[in-house]
Amino acid sequence: MAVPKLLGTKIENESYAGVTYHIQGELVPVLQVEVSNMPVYFEHHILLWKDPAVNIEIKPLAGAFSRMIAGMPIFMTRTSGVGRIAFSRDGPGHLAAIHMKSGDSLDVREHQFLAATDNIDYSYSRLKGAANILFGGTGLFIDNFTCQHQDGILWIHGYGNVFEVELKAGEQIDIEGGGWIYKDHTVTMETIYQNFRTRTFGASGQMFWNRFTGPGRIALQSMYMHMPAER
Repeated sequence: MAVPKLLGTKIENESYAGVTYHIQGELVPVLQVEVSNMPVYFEHHILLWKDPAVNIEIKPLAGAFSRMIAGMPIFMTRTSGVGRIAFSRDGPGHLAAIHMKSGDSLDVREHQFLAATDNIDYSYSRLKGAANILFGGTGLFIDNFTCQHQDGILWIHGYGNVFEVELKAGEQIDIEGGGWIYKDHTVTMETIYQNFRTRTFGASGQMFWNRFTGPGRIALQSMYMHMPAER
C-alpha cells in the first residue's frame, strides 16, 4: 500500500469548474473564492469577509423534515452576485480542495465540510453498526456529497494536517477512530477492536480503529478535535 501523502497547504490562483480560489495561511488557513456564474454554498458561521457586491441568500436542502428529525442542518447559506468571499474555521488546521467530476461521490466526516460549488448535492447517511458509532469516533451520520451535471469543487477542513492515500481494490489501511476525514464512496469502513493484557502489571484494555478497504481515496488528519455533537 502507498504511504499517505501530505496535501498542499498553499494554493494560489487555482481555477476549476469555472471557479478561481486561493488558500492561504499557516495556522488557521483562509479560503478565498472569486465568485462568478457558479454560486458557492457554506455554513454561515465560517464567513470571514466578502465584497459588498456578493450577496448572501438561504439555500434549502432536500429532505428537510428527515434532516430536522436527525438533527442535521436544513438550510445552508449561498452566494449570489460577482465578487470575492472568504471563509475560515475557528481552529488550527488544513484546508483541502477536492475537484469532483460529474457523477463523483464523496463521504465526509461530520463537521468537516467547509464549502462547495452549488452543483454539488449535500445529503447524509446513517452510520450502521454500534461498534462504528460508539468506538469509531465518527458519530451517527456521515455527510455525502455528489457532483451533478458538471464538474465542481468541495472544500474540506481538517485539523492539524491532511494526508491522502489511494487504495487499490482490496488494499486496506487502519486509521485511529478520529483520524479519517473523507473517503470515496467505493471505500468501505468497519471498526476493528483488539484486546490486550500486560504481563508486568496485569492490566488489560482494548484498542479501536477504523479499517478502510479500497478501491478509492481515503484522507486522514494529524489532529483530532472532539466535537460536542460526537459525545
